[in-house]
Amino acid sequence: MPNMSPKKNPMPSQAPDVRNKNFLEVATGYTKEVAIDEAQRCLQCKNKPCVGGCPVNIAIPDFIKQVAEGNFSAAYDIINESSSLPAVCGRVCPQETQCESKCVRGIKTEPVGIGRLERFVADWHNAQENIEVKKPESNGHKVAVVGSGPAGLTCAGDLAKKGYEVTVFEALHLAGGVLVYGIPEFRLPKSIVQKEVDTLKALGVKVETNMIIGRVLSIDELMDDMGFEAVFIGSGAGLPRFMKIPGENLNGVFSANEYLTRTNLMKAYREDSSTPIAKSKNVAIVGGGNVAMDAARCAKRLGAENVYIVYRRSEEELPARREEVEHAKEEGIIFKLLNNPVEILPDENGNVAGMKCIKMELGEPDESGRRRPVEVKDSEFVIDVDTVVISIGTSPNPLIKSTTKGLETQKWGGIITDEKGLTSREGVYAGGDAVTGAATVILAMGAGKTAASAIDEYIQSKQ
Repeated sequence: MPNMSPKKNPMPSQAPDVRNKNFLEVATGYTKEVAIDEAQRCLQCKNKPCVGGCPVNIAIPDFIKQVAEGNFSAAYDIINESSSLPAVCGRVCPQETQCESKCVRGIKTEPVGIGRLERFVADWHNAQENIEVKKPESNGHKVAVVGSGPAGLTCAGDLAKKGYEVTVFEALHLAGGVLVYGIPEFRLPKSIVQKEVDTLKALGVKVETNMIIGRVLSIDELMDDMGFEAVFIGSGAGLPRFMKIPGENLNGVFSANEYLTRTNLMKAYREDSSTPIAKSKNVAIVGGGNVAMDAARCAKRLGAENVYIVYRRSEEELPARREEVEHAKEEGIIFKLLNNPVEILPDENGNVAGMKCIKMELGEPDESGRRRPVEVKDSEFVIDVDTVVISIGTSPNPLIKSTTKGLETQKWGGIITDEKGLTSREGVYAGGDAVTGAATVILAMGAGKTAASAIDEYIQSKQ
């Protein structure tokens, strides 16, 4: 009999007034007993609507059925057929707008905790010491992957499972892309990312770090000189956008990318960090997405007394996940909504001394479907801050475009591809944020998966 409880099992977590002072993972995960209980809430629907909500098409009811029966190894095998990064997805995917939004249980009650169960299964698997990863027999074909974020790792993993000799080229000194530099330790421990990377290496994937494609090597050299038969570009969108308001060049103004990279990748919160970050008392984060929430929660953990989210729309329009917004509120982040910065104010030494804002009200919907924010006349005020973090989006770095012959891009920098990820260059595929601009981890994984299938089809067709 299914468990007909109307609510999903809550996720155990650190208390807010404890976790906002450390970088340990907020959520502590289900126990075996709780995972089995939650899995028994699944109705095992014949039409499996939840699968249609998953960008990588995990056989969700099948793996949940195995969890309900206590067969965790079998559950992992089912997930692993579709996802190369289950421990990551279980933590950072927006299940509430994807698989769980399609769950039949969610029509009248809360949906099954699909993401929490995926996390449990992956963590259970990773805790086993006797798991051996079998390296497939090589098929003799070489593929290069540019970028080791979720799109690149997924593409590399899927191709490696088919016997391809895959080399991943990563610009930074550590593999993982946005998973290591962008998402904080308290949401996604870096040991988990490393475990997923190690699993791919065991499949035969080679990872070359400190390799900036477009500087050290070009796409043309990879294909013409090094024998790679296809290339997948999953280099992400690491070029920050700014508001172009006065004062953005002051000391104490950061892009969210720099702020999070210093904190997450370079461990700026440690006393012995070689890449420290400003000691701030009052911090303003401009933006309302998941990256803004990450930056705000990091600032609090770095010791700031007051941390503000400054966003020009209302809470209903916040693009961040509900869970991240609630966690931020619990941790003491102050939301100053319907406000927009117009100037960052300097002190006599060129440091941030405050931020001038103007109040907003919502007008008619714009092209995104959200109500357009409109300035309220004569409503300017100043927030007392010494640090400002701009988190209003990113674009793909133009380096690869400028060094690759015949690679067509959008005006804003995104690489143009067809539905299979093929670019304007034969044998060159792309996916993830490098194509779409900043999006979710799971959508990037879906693009990597699609491209891997297309690359396999392309190379095999040449035989």
